[in-house]
Amino acid sequence: MARFLGLDTSNYTTSAAVYDDIEHTLCQRRRLLPVQDGALGLRQSDAVFSHTRQLAPLVEELCAQCPGPLPAAVGVSVSPRDGAESYMPCFLVGDNTARCLGAVLGVPVYGFSHQAGHIMAALASVQRVGLCSAPFLAFHVSGGTTDLLLVTPDDKKILSIAQLATSLDLKAGQAVDRVGGMLGLAFPAGRALDALSLQAPEQRFGHRPVLKEGSCCLSGIENICRTMLDRGSPAPQVALCCLDYIGRTLDAMVEWALARHPGLPVVFCGGVMSNTILRQRLGRRPGVLFGSAELSSDNACGTAVLAALAHERSAHQAP
Repeated sequence: MARFLGLDTSNYTTSAAVYDDIEHTLCQRRRLLPVQDGALGLRQSDAVFSHTRQLAPLVEELCAQCPGPLPAAVGVSVSPRDGAESYMPCFLVGDNTARCLGAVLGVPVYGFSHQAGHIMAALASVQRVGLCSAPFLAFHVSGGTTDLLLVTPDDKKILSIAQLATSLDLKAGQAVDRVGGMLGLAFPAGRALDALSLQAPEQRFGHRPVLKEGSCCLSGIENICRTMLDRGSPAPQVALCCLDYIGRTLDAMVEWALARHPGLPVVFCGGVMSNTILRQRLGRRPGVLFGSAELSSDNACGTAVLAALAHERSAHQAP
């Protein structure tokens, strides 16, 4: 039996996970970073400080929860996306911890992007890891991204990720949090806005998505929801309108992508994609795959699985 440790220190969650590549089981611990009441985000300095405080206790909890052999390798998120220009200080906490563990244990450390971890977590959560052996389309929809991606196999990174389109202004998660803030919901507002929207009667709003060569513009939904609220619309109706607009936009992006890459599976991942309304709307399309709601939000499970795959590949390539 081989076990693999995954670490992820994203902008809002400290995460650690263990993957057993024989039983194909995942064990994880994660904790949100503290955000002051009324705030709509975190400064990087505060995120780094909170990760520094939270990561060691979290790993201790994980080891107590899932005792077993020492890991054969460590996987860690080292950047938000692939590419030398992608950088965020909060990932240094996980990267430095992983390198220390690797040096002490004498095991390899594999670095991946946070985005790659999200994609792999989605695949692993529904037992579709084999999908990464051929090209597919992926959407990473979160507080910091609304990215349409072409994912292809890669000998070293496991996943090679190329951005086809993105949001040109507000990201989907930002839209959710801003509308949630209007409605008095705590940050992050995703779960509360989801629950609130389900209280509204089903209806069609008719707002058309704004796309420019596949990329979207989402800032309009903030103004639409503010106007509705000022005119006395009930909070559940405002919440539903926000999610309906995001769903229409993502659906239009899927249509654009499939016109250029027909027949490819489409994988949705990221915290926003745990939303009930979005999963119902986008799930009507054939060939669309969602990760489990639990592993849609930030986690280290995908990073642990990526480490196992990279370690296996490295062993096969060794002379």
